[in-house]
Amino acid sequence: MTVKYARPSVSDLAFQVFGRSVHPELFTVFDSRTFVTTAYVADVRICEAGHVASFRIAGGTVTEIAATREQPLPRNLRSFSQRLSGSRTRSLRFDSGIRYEVSYHIERLEMELFLNFHRELLMDLGRVELAHRFPSGNRFAPEPLSLIRADAQSDSLLLHSYHTFPESCAVVKSQSLFELE
Repeated sequence: MTVKYARPSVSDLAFQVFGRSVHPELFTVFDSRTFVTTAYVADVRICEAGHVASFRIAGGTVTEIAATREQPLPRNLRSFSQRLSGSRTRSLRFDSGIRYEVSYHIERLEMELFLNFHRELLMDLGRVELAHRFPSGNRFAPEPLSLIRADAQSDSLLLHSYHTFPESCAVVKSQSLFELE
């Protein structure tokens, strides 16, 4: 009997940023949260491969997506698209007055280190703004996890995300800053 994995392979992931909103109907959402200040509204969602974060101000929107490369997404106003591998840092300024910075990487760990990190993330589940435990594809393997910590200030949003992929002992980590100039 074959068990369908809730999460795709870590090698199929891409990180994309758009200078526009992207329809939330394109994603299966497992947890979401909206952050509202007088300056912006931000929607953050955990999806099957990673997350979607949309930061909106009166003059425009910036959307960050960590999903599979096969995920159907618009090409219009895509600022960058990068296969997730190794470590990367990007910084962008949008005409709308939003400054965006991101640092992301994939960490492949030895099994023992991965299990220790997994236990630490389990302890953090109740202390983060968004979290989801995906079903495990193997009863002997830990379940994939997604956690997002958020620091919402009056003029900025800082996100720390962690997405685990137990079948390859990999963790995708990202730190994203959306800030008004």
